[in-house]
Amino acid sequence: MFQQLDLLYQFGTQRDLPPYIIQNLASSIVLREYQKHAFSNTLEYLNNEKISKNRQTHLLYHMATGSGKTVMMAGLVLEFYRRGYRNFLFFVNQTNIIEKTRANFLDPTSSKYLFAESIEIDGVRVPINELTNFAASDPSSINFCFSTTQKLHMDFLDPKENSLTQEDFEGLPVVMISDESHHVNTRTRKTTKSEVEEDRSWEDTVGLAFSGNKDNVLLEFTATVDLRDPSILKKYKDKIVFDYPLARFRESGFTKDFQNFQSYHDPWERTLQALVLSEYRRALFADGGVFSKPVVLLKSQRIDDSKSFYDEFFRRLQGLAEEELLGLATDGIVQQAVTYFKKKDATLSSLRLSLQQSFSEENAIIMNGSTDNSAEKQLAVNSLEDRTNPYRIIFTVDMLNEGWDVLNLYDIVRLYETRQGGKAGKPGAYTIKEAQLIGRGARYFPFLLNDEGIDRDPQDAFIRKYDSDLDNPKRLLETLLYHSKQDSKYINELRSALRETGLLPDEVTEVTYEIKDSFRKTDFFHKALVFSNRREEVSREDVSGLDNRVKSAIYQVDVSERPSRLVSLFDSDAVHPKAQAESETYQIRRRIKDIPLNVTLGTLARFDTLRFDALRHYFPKLTSAREFITSAAYLGETEVTFQSNRAVLIAADLVAGLRKVFSAVSRHVVGIQVTYRGTSRFDAKRLSQVARDKRLQIANPVAGGLGTSQNDGSESDMSVDLASADWYVYNDNFGTSEEKSFVKYFSTVVDDLKKEFGEVYLFRNERLADLAIYSFDSGERFEPDFLLFLRKDGDAPTQQQIYVEPKGPHLLGTDKWKEDFLLTLEENAVPHTVYVDNTKYRIVGLPFYNAENRMAEFRSAFKAVTNN
Repeated sequence: MFQQLDLLYQFGTQRDLPPYIIQNLASSIVLREYQKHAFSNTLEYLNNEKISKNRQTHLLYHMATGSGKTVMMAGLVLEFYRRGYRNFLFFVNQTNIIEKTRANFLDPTSSKYLFAESIEIDGVRVPINELTNFAASDPSSINFCFSTTQKLHMDFLDPKENSLTQEDFEGLPVVMISDESHHVNTRTRKTTKSEVEEDRSWEDTVGLAFSGNKDNVLLEFTATVDLRDPSILKKYKDKIVFDYPLARFRESGFTKDFQNFQSYHDPWERTLQALVLSEYRRALFADGGVFSKPVVLLKSQRIDDSKSFYDEFFRRLQGLAEEELLGLATDGIVQQAVTYFKKKDATLSSLRLSLQQSFSEENAIIMNGSTDNSAEKQLAVNSLEDRTNPYRIIFTVDMLNEGWDVLNLYDIVRLYETRQGGKAGKPGAYTIKEAQLIGRGARYFPFLLNDEGIDRDPQDAFIRKYDSDLDNPKRLLETLLYHSKQDSKYINELRSALRETGLLPDEVTEVTYEIKDSFRKTDFFHKALVFSNRREEVSREDVSGLDNRVKSAIYQVDVSERPSRLVSLFDSDAVHPKAQAESETYQIRRRIKDIPLNVTLGTLARFDTLRFDALRHYFPKLTSAREFITSAAYLGETEVTFQSNRAVLIAADLVAGLRKVFSAVSRHVVGIQVTYRGTSRFDAKRLSQVARDKRLQIANPVAGGLGTSQNDGSESDMSVDLASADWYVYNDNFGTSEEKSFVKYFSTVVDDLKKEFGEVYLFRNERLADLAIYSFDSGERFEPDFLLFLRKDGDAPTQQQIYVEPKGPHLLGTDKWKEDFLLTLEENAVPHTVYVDNTKYRIVGLPFYNAENRMAEFRSAFKAVTNN
């Protein structure tokens, strides 16, 4: 089903996220595009009868660990409340997940609280209640019950006072939210007759609750639905509303990178390396103006081993000597870290003290077994990112493989060296658990460093930023390290398990773009200027009134009273004179400024989104709440039409009319988003300042395409000897097949260009230099694949900077905004330079290059530009 919904989404039938969802989620939540996509699919399903077919609503969200499933849950709670639902059951497989979920949904002081300070839907404040069953459900509130699947099952089998029973699901409709729902499918997987005839299972209980009322809703969330199982596929193929597995999540850049740190060190030395790297990360974050408290996890195989190493750890940490730290710095990233600290203190005594303080016993927590599984500890390990949370190091055995939500785990140290292989060379069950734990640690810690936050889209904080710069020390800030002993068999098993989960691609290749020495020696490399613009926020300083579409809209409200009366069965059908008088209706119009001020201000105060301080954010020239409701620039002249069977309106009528207007205004205001634009001014930089060698990591390289060399003669149709081509800046091209096609085409016209221009250089731009440009209309970031430089010397030197973007057929429509932007460059881009230079600069963009569909158009534009 999700494929049908995705097609509708792709072809422009996206459903906008309703304002009551946006405004009622926590202000710290920035919805990602895939989450908006998931909401859009859900709304399409709920509103499109051809898809839902009037079935009872049962949906599955197949979403990767860390992709924000709880945010989706919160948004769906708001959506179903708006649709009339009041009762919500959250249930999960493990008890340890319940406490953190309670905090997420109920505790406004929690850093991971999902809702706004005050929930307001259609102008009415909505409280949240926690109940043990739905008998005391409040019809105006969001009523939550929290349970495990096992407890729900036992409550149905053996009903007790104040517990959920079957009757709770037969009265008012319930929205049932199942997290880690793959655990519920205990029976779907069973195939033998004896298994089918077993006693009622958890899955039966959930099914019984769901079917108790035809309007009940079941929303399932899991990262691991096994659609290879025919029974599972049959159950869910018409229920999966959104599919976003871990592999896709990782490819989009929303996870940390993963590296296995192998060594021959003993467990203590492996741990010490992890501590040094953790402090190094903390320092790099601080250098960039970001608070972070990187966490180290020490994993033992048995509880006794964990307790023993706990004692050894603090004994050895207190006796730590600087010589031990120096001994670690033999090579690689640990040497890089130690060198960083030595520049600040050559003796490393500061580093030693920092380690002893940061990882002291009061900053450690043990999560070894069920005795450690207290509500207090669960909340502690699920709030590790908080400034007030002291913990930097966790000792554990097997308690944190599922339901653990943490972003700042960066080092996992495997303290044991045994291996448990599976059958036929497959990873064993314990290795799979280790892979699941690594998946928990792969959640991305969002950040933008001070020196790299300029012109960045806020969404960039949530994705990896250094895949295209493997030598950048800051890459460590988005890399999870798994420290283990050098053991090739174990590492192969672990990698196999990680590939199964989707955390590792099937193949990864590293490529290096090197600037040719011959180009580095040219005057062009050292003196040429390259231009790019910036992104700026569109100010609302000049906004001096409410959008005319809102203040001039037609607002009508029926406030007629229809009193009940006794009617004799023997009366005729004739309307009684009194009833006829009562049925007379009046159309009464009132401008908001003419409604008594105390009534208007009192009603306005019920809307948190229309508080004066909130309004000033959107309307900087507004001076008071009174101006907002009396001035013609805002709501003063807005009319409300009251339909009433009374000639004179009472205060309650006026409040009803005002609430209708203020609800509409509230939705409009919340929908106002910060907008950006790209500047017309393009500032100059020396090419030598931005162009440099870079190592890139490319997942799953494609023969003749992304990740493979264009110098390779085996790719005969697209191969070009770029290593010796004086017009190509880098040593090779590892781009897509479309990019290779353009380079091949360019190689056939470059000699003609050289007859006209003294210098011709094709520069690979994407990800290799800080040369992004920003759309004039929306401020969206864009890094065209190639820059073509054409320079002509003489009495009036000229230099053309031409942007070229090869684009595959499947992206011609999706990325059309980029082409439109490129085609407006020459008209709008204004080169600006502070360098003493009499060169005349020209900035030009070409239409997309596409060998299959667009060659005639591209050739024509290319010829027109290069002949100009």
